[in-house]
Amino acid sequence: MKIFDTHAHYDDNAFDSDRDEVLRSLDENGIEAVVNVGASIQTTKNTLELIRKYPFVYGAAGVHPNETGELDDGLTDWLAHVAREEKIVAIGEIGLDYYWKEPEQKVQKFWFARQIALAREVGLPVIIHSRDAAKDTLDIIKAEKASELGGVIHCFSYGVELAREYLNMGFYLGIGGVVTFSNGKKLKEVVEYMPMDQMVLETDCPYLSPVPNRGKRNSSLNLPYVVEAVSQIKGISKADVIAVTNKNAKRLYRLP
Repeated sequence: MKIFDTHAHYDDNAFDSDRDEVLRSLDENGIEAVVNVGASIQTTKNTLELIRKYPFVYGAAGVHPNETGELDDGLTDWLAHVAREEKIVAIGEIGLDYYWKEPEQKVQKFWFARQIALAREVGLPVIIHSRDAAKDTLDIIKAEKASELGGVIHCFSYGVELAREYLNMGFYLGIGGVVTFSNGKKLKEVVEYMPMDQMVLETDCPYLSPVPNRGKRNSSLNLPYVVEAVSQIKGISKADVIAVTNKNAKRLYRLP
């Protein structure tokens, strides 16, 4: 069994010099599949190019909260159209990010709810991004009944209490490089608490490289370090971590 990277950004310009080389090296290094996640209209277009070129790359179509200032009805219609492509497996990444001040919170909230409605329209799960916006994210997810669609809270960054809320609603939690950080105590507690059958692995590459490569460009090739950390926290074998999270990823994204 190989590793499934549920959240990556291989269209990022950090990969411009060697994108093809990195992607073609994944299989021989134990990575079975990758979901490349849109974060704007342009990066969703880039994602479409990648999923058409590489059989093992799937895609998500969506607009990150800090890019929602660009959205209008015409562009959400376009997202609905591309979301029907065979290898688009989710709407995302969508959500709220109050760390950055732009666009204003009411704009982010409007387009978050609107993109959940879009996911419902096309029958896909959601990839949720939430930073410094715990209460509003949860409120909108509940108001829009997003749990009916299924999805993942990507790069989960809150504590056990909020993890419990999302897990009880049936969401998966995306676990990545932060679990290896010495200051990642909160996430380690979440990993210890949560059931394995709701965990998926992710890189968010080129960001959030695990130790010992923290601060360098991330890629799916670093996921064995995340597997090792989860294995130690949960007291199970690395093979079991890989097998269970692979199966979970395919269930999340409705892949065979």
